[in-house]
Parts: sequence; C-alpha cells; structure tokens
Amino acid sequence: MSWFGRRAAPAAPERMEIPLFPLNSVLFPGGALALKVFEQRYLDMVADCMRREAPFGICLIASGQEVGAPAEPHPVGTLAHVAHWEMASLGILELAVRGGRRFRIVDAHAEVYGLLRAEVELLPEAAAVAVPAAQRGLVALLEKVAADAGPERMPPPHEWDDAVWVGYRLAEVLPVQPLAKQKLLELDDAVSRLEILFRYLAQRGLVK
Repeated sequence: MSWFGRRAAPAAPERMEIPLFPLNSVLFPGGALALKVFEQRYLDMVADCMRREAPFGICLIASGQEVGAPAEPHPVGTLAHVAHWEMASLGILELAVRGGRRFRIVDAHAEVYGLLRAEVELLPEAAAVAVPAAQRGLVALLEKVAADAGPERMPPPHEWDDAVWVGYRLAEVLPVQPLAKQKLLELDDAVSRLEILFRYLAQRGLVK
C-alpha cells in the first residue's frame, strides 16, 4: 500500500526500439546460436549493433522467408547479443550470439532496404524456481545432453536446479518443429514448461 492508503501503480513495461532478424529458428534466453549473415541489410544491422554494443531481436518467421522480402515475425522473440564474430569469407559474417531478455513486438515497420525495425516491450525476467521432484528426471537427461553438446553449444554457467534454465535448455535442443519451440518460448510459467517437456519425453521413454 502507498502512504495514502492506495495501491501503488505497477511500473510501466520497459520498451526499446530494435532491428529484427526473422529466422526459421528460435533463440531462448541464455541460449547460444550460430548465424551466417550475408545479406547487406543484416551485415549493416550487425555492424551498427556491435558499434553501439546493442542487441538485435531474433523472432521465428510466421510468414515469409529468411531471405528476400521482409518476413512476418511471431510477436514474441528474444534479444540477441553478439558474443563472437569472424569473416572467414568476404561478405559472409559468422556470428555467435547469446540470448537475452524475451520481448513482445508492439509495432514494427520495414525500412526502405528491407530491414524490419520494431518497438518492443521487454517481458519480465523469470525468477529462479526449483525443479519439482516430479520432473527431476529432466535434469539427468539434460546433463547428458550438455556433456555431448560441449560448452560452445551449451555454455556455462549450468543452473541445474533452476526450472527456468533447465526448461529453456531442453526446449532449444528438442527435435521438434520450430513452432512448438515458439510456444515453449512464449510460456511465462517455468514449471508448466517442464511439465510439457516431461510429458513429451516420457512418452518416448527418455525420462521416467
């Protein structure tokens, strides 16, 4: 309650303007993704973001293609921060990005040369929550996956006790259609995400 007996108004959602990189892949918070950039609009975008030390947004494509005309993105995506880059071949930029905050697109428009730019609302960061006993089998499975994948694919820190982190890491390696991964990204409840993942994997005999 406020000093005057009325409930304080909730803080306004944090907003920012970012360029978008629509892909046929889903980036999860804390995740790692390798990108090969060759279109001039995205080369310019990455150069500008690195100069300003600013992220760009990765969204799953809802309609359209990765190359050519601007694609229509799903409204929820993830901020991408450049962790490493190299240009082994002229005009082809190889990037390693790390996933940051999730966001929801408020408004988007295509610039003259085809780059999508959007005003986005940053979604709240999920608080750490313990992995429920009923889904502990997921942790053992993920430990094996992480050992096979190596630190480049699943970089530390490894937060085995956090349902948020465990759910994101399993969702990104799950061999399912990108749209299914998008639905898992959009879920706000970490335990619900684990329950869905456990059900899917238990049906295939991978956890018990």
